[in-house]
Amino acid sequence: MSDQNNQIDDIISFASSLRWKVGDDFHDKLTEAIYSDAAVITSRVETKGDDEKSYHFDRLLDRILTSRRFGFLIMALILSVILWLTIQGANYPSSMLNTLLLELIYPTLKSVSASIGLPWWLDGFLFDGVYMAVAWVIAVMLPPMAIFFPLFTLLEDFGYLPRVAFNLDGLFKKSGAHGKQALTMSMGWGCNAAGVVATRIIDSPRERLIAIITNNFSLCNGRWPTQILIATIFIGALVPSGLSGTISTLAVIAIAFLGIVFMFLTSWLLSRTMLKGEVSTFTLELPPYRPPRFWKTIYTSLIDRTIIVLWRAIIFAAPAGAVIWLISNIDIGSTSVASHAIEFLDPFGILIGLNGVILLAYVVAIPANEIVIPTVLMLTVAHFNITGFGAGDGVMFELDSVSETENILKTGGWTLLTGINLMLFSLLHNPCSTTIFTIYKETKSWKWTSVATILPVVFGVVVCFLIAQCWRLLF
Repeated sequence: MSDQNNQIDDIISFASSLRWKVGDDFHDKLTEAIYSDAAVITSRVETKGDDEKSYHFDRLLDRILTSRRFGFLIMALILSVILWLTIQGANYPSSMLNTLLLELIYPTLKSVSASIGLPWWLDGFLFDGVYMAVAWVIAVMLPPMAIFFPLFTLLEDFGYLPRVAFNLDGLFKKSGAHGKQALTMSMGWGCNAAGVVATRIIDSPRERLIAIITNNFSLCNGRWPTQILIATIFIGALVPSGLSGTISTLAVIAIAFLGIVFMFLTSWLLSRTMLKGEVSTFTLELPPYRPPRFWKTIYTSLIDRTIIVLWRAIIFAAPAGAVIWLISNIDIGSTSVASHAIEFLDPFGILIGLNGVILLAYVVAIPANEIVIPTVLMLTVAHFNITGFGAGDGVMFELDSVSETENILKTGGWTLLTGINLMLFSLLHNPCSTTIFTIYKETKSWKWTSVATILPVVFGVVVCFLIAQCWRLLF
């Protein structure tokens, strides 16, 4: 008891000495400091005048953009507008790059090669193969990315993308995935490699893996030209010419949304098999709406995303062009390696509603989806001995005339079933080499890289096989 009394006396003595040191107005100063801090905190959170108007404006927008009635419809509309602007806006710069790289620089390189006496095989390997593939990738890939990524970044700066994640959070949770996968999915429409990198925003390793594996179901810009061309030739032809463009566009958008369905389906399957686990919860901050920062948007979208991704694609496209030229110009007997491969793949290709040319084109065009159609046209002309098109074996080309392209494809045995299944297979096939490399860099695992590469191909083969069998039963 005496010890406790001594402790109390010590406390009283310390308090007295403290009061003596700070003065008799210590209590008043402390109270004043507390009220001062409270005033600062209040000034940070209270809304006055313009701030109050901004607050109410944000609340009004959120009631519309995140509502159950209009939220999904607005998301679909915004996505469709961005895709339309990307596709339509890329036509002119793509045409300019095509003219520069393929109609001006390419003939110049060939002339220089002839003047210095390069052997035909070295000339073909370097310029008809490597250069042509790189030129195609730049002409087709650069303009859409230079449009899509700035638009995407503007939405991000404006504050809309967190609302997209908020709207889709429930659906992703039901599929066993993370709500932030909505953002990585959207990034994948510009480029799957960029979408894979964007999965870093997901903290859960399990849910990040799901997002990485399923990002390939976002229809990247490298696959849009194939979708548009095939839809124009085969789907648009089913309706009167006045409705052809509209129906073709709707068909392509339907394929894009079908990719979202497969993303949810695959996420659900993975979360119940290879990647079991509880869905993590997260606090999603809805930032205030603000005007986008223009120059930061340009830098982020063009430097951090477009240029880096394009450079990786070029690195992988160069060897693809070399392989395409080699298999078209190396003969076994009197037949090229490409023709042997087409004849070998043809039975399986026809079984799933495609053909050997398409399968070979997708094998050699793994480095870049942008060169699929030029490769298909080159292989078709060479394999079926169609004259008057192209610049020779192994030289990829594309035609400005849709009707001429249609004639080449139909000469190669294409039907409506081939067109439909190619659109589906373009959605459901392995990622490009750039994306595969990025997946490995992000996961550091060959196992998960293999899963992400093979799983879409399995889906594509199964879906195309089922469509082909149903088609043959009905027609």
